[in-house]
Amino acid sequence: MIQSDSSASRSTLPARIGVREARERFRGGRGYLAACTLGLPTRETEAALRLDADAWALGTASAAGYAAVVERVRHAYARLVAVPVSRVAIGSQASVLAGLLAASVPDGAEVLCVDGDFSSMVFPFLSQAHRGVTVRHLPLAELAVGITADTWLVAFSLVQSATGAVADTAGIVAAARAHGCFTLCDTTQAAGWMPVDASVFDASICHSYKWLCAPRGVAFLTVAERLAVLLHPVQAGWYAGRDPWASCYGPDMNLAADARRFDVSPAWNSWVGAEPALELFGRLDLSTVRDHAVALGDALCAGLGLAPAGQSIVTWPDADGTDLERLTRAGLTASRRAGRARVAFHLWNDEDDVADALRALRT
Repeated sequence: MIQSDSSASRSTLPARIGVREARERFRGGRGYLAACTLGLPTRETEAALRLDADAWALGTASAAGYAAVVERVRHAYARLVAVPVSRVAIGSQASVLAGLLAASVPDGAEVLCVDGDFSSMVFPFLSQAHRGVTVRHLPLAELAVGITADTWLVAFSLVQSATGAVADTAGIVAAARAHGCFTLCDTTQAAGWMPVDASVFDASICHSYKWLCAPRGVAFLTVAERLAVLLHPVQAGWYAGRDPWASCYGPDMNLAADARRFDVSPAWNSWVGAEPALELFGRLDLSTVRDHAVALGDALCAGLGLAPAGQSIVTWPDADGTDLERLTRAGLTASRRAGRARVAFHLWNDEDDVADALRALRT
């Protein structure tokens, strides 16, 4: 059983900083409209990675030292998404963590997914077809009404990668509870630019290399007690042990009693870079960050003659890639997904980036 842990709420939180001050933490950013693809490192993350590379090269790095970093980052993430640290497991990829849940779906059960959601939230469940697990897909706007008594799990991204659309969390969670269905939410495209309360979901997954600006390879799973007791720790290794340092060899297996039993052994160096990144986002008022990003997104929509979307990610049809090419020629970094041009606004962006994008698209 996963026990409640209020240590995160008792921790002394660092002083808040504003968007303008946070922007100074990034060495680059002007013209970079692709946080939805890959976040940028802060100066502190750059410095931490350089120091770690030196320590590794000189033989002064240690596994115990890395483990301490991982636990500090785990605590920081728990505070960021408002869950007890005892409910946070770590991993390296969203799909791997989703695969843990997929392997625990009962034989013959139904999983409800979003039509067009990112594949890491779909493929792990489709791969369970050999056990009779069925996957049904609905448009995001129809997800809540599509949950039935036959649905064991509804899996969705809080923010859709291809369109930037934000899910109706309240509606989906309420419908799931009414039908006795579990919820799994991928917050990878949300955490960092908007407030996220992972406690409202039975499980959530986040890979922090996008909006949280950590190195790739730092991912998190949060899981509530009522679901955790049903999950099989199919990826259990030494790091999932009650005492990892006493779990290096068989034949006995003594797993952690809390969510750490679902841990995947960490890629050490990535977590070193993640620590200052999570420290920064823990000091931000994410409601203010959301307002900043949405204002820029809506300003771009207005300039393009699109209805304001209230999103940080703005997309529009670009079947032949012409608009992306225009943005690229103008020195801007954007992306294209599912036949749509895609731009994203984060801490380092301002009104000048909107003006540059509009100028490039009108050329």
